[in-house]
Amino acid sequence: MFTRSFTGNASFLSFLRQPASIALLLFLLVGFADGAMLPFFALWAQKDAGIPVGWIGALFGCYAGGEILATPLIGGIADRKGRRPVLLCSTLGVGIGFALLYLSHGVLQAACVLLLIGVCESVLHPTIATVIADTIPGERTRLHFALARTLSNLGRAAGPAVGAILVLHSLGSVFLASAVALLACAALVACLMPETRRLSSTANDDDDEEEGLSSLLPALRDRRLASLLLWVILLEMSGSWIEAVLPLYASAGHTLTPSGVGHLFTYGALLIVALQVPLTRLTRNVSEAKLVLGSGAVLVVAFVALLVSHGLPATVMAMTGFSLGEMLFAPLIPSAVNAMATDANRATYMAAVSVTNDIKDTLGPTTGIALFALSASLPWLGGMAVTAFAAAGLAAAITTKRAS
Repeated sequence: MFTRSFTGNASFLSFLRQPASIALLLFLLVGFADGAMLPFFALWAQKDAGIPVGWIGALFGCYAGGEILATPLIGGIADRKGRRPVLLCSTLGVGIGFALLYLSHGVLQAACVLLLIGVCESVLHPTIATVIADTIPGERTRLHFALARTLSNLGRAAGPAVGAILVLHSLGSVFLASAVALLACAALVACLMPETRRLSSTANDDDDEEEGLSSLLPALRDRRLASLLLWVILLEMSGSWIEAVLPLYASAGHTLTPSGVGHLFTYGALLIVALQVPLTRLTRNVSEAKLVLGSGAVLVVAFVALLVSHGLPATVMAMTGFSLGEMLFAPLIPSAVNAMATDANRATYMAAVSVTNDIKDTLGPTTGIALFALSASLPWLGGMAVTAFAAAGLAAAITTKRAS
C-alpha cells in the first residue's frame, strides 16, 4: 500500500514538472473561473449591483472590450518578456479583478473592473497555449490542444455547479470563487512553471514590434479571410444571445432560480465534454458547408423553442441546441483559417480568429440584452433571422474558398 501510494505521488510530481502539464491545469482552472462567473453575472448585476437591464449588455462588452483594446498593444508581450512573467502578472490581474468585482456596485465601478479583467485576459489564454507549443513536439501538439479544450470545458462544467451552490448564499460570491481559481493559477506559475521561451526567439523582437497592429489583424489585408470571419462573427454573435439572455429570460418567467441557471449551464458544458469527440468523428466525412448549415438549423430550433415557451423543457432544449451547434461549428473555423494560411503567417491568421472571438464576446451580449430590454421575444426572433442569414453566408464563403 505504501509503495503504491509513493509511486502515485512520484508520478503526480513528475506530471507537475512538465510545463505543458501545468498549462493543462491552468486551462482547467481558468475554465472553472469563467464557468463560475458568466451564468450568474447578469442576475448579479440586476439584483445585487443595482444595474439596469439595458446596461448589462454594455458591461459584458467591457469584459471582452478590454481584450480587444489590449491585444494590439500587449498581445505579443510574451515573446519579448517571457512566458512565466506574463502568466504570473495576468493570472494575478484577473484574480484580483474578480475579487474587486465582488466589491463593486453600479455601472461605473463594474465597467472599470471588467476592463481591467479584459486587459489581463488578453494575454492569458494565448500565453498558456504558447507554453504547450513551446514544449510539446509537433506531432503531439494536436493531442495536447484537444486535452486543453476538454479540461477547459470540464472547468466550465464544474464552475456553474459550484456557483449554483454559492448563489444560495449570495450572487456575488461566485466572483470570489473565480478569484480563488485564478490566484491558484498564479501560485502554480510562481512555484512550478519554468520559462519556456527559447533564447533564439529573441532575435526577431525588433521586427515583431515594428509590425504592429497590421500583423495582428491580417484580415485587413486578406479579403478572403475578412469575408470568412465576418460571417463567423455574425453566426457566433447570434448564438451567444442564448447564453447571455437565457438567465434573465428564465428568471423573468420564474422558470429557474439562480441555482437552477447554474445547473443548466453545467449541463450544457458537460454535453460538449461528453459528445465533442464522438460527434467530430461521426461527422468527419461531412462537408464543412453542410456542418455550418446544420449548426445554423440547430440554433434556429433553439430560438423557436424559447419563442414558444418559458417552460423548463424549452430552456433545456435551447441549451442542448446551443451546445450541439457549438460542437458542429466551433472546430471548423480554426481548420478553415489554417487552410488559408502559409507557414510564414499561420500564427497571425490564428490571432485574427482570436480577435473575432473577442468582438463576438463584446457584440453578442450587448446586442442580445439590449433586444431583451425592449421585448422578451426580440432576441429569439432576431436570432432566427441572423443565424439563418449568417449560416448561409458562411457556408457559401467556405465553399468558394475550397473551390479557389
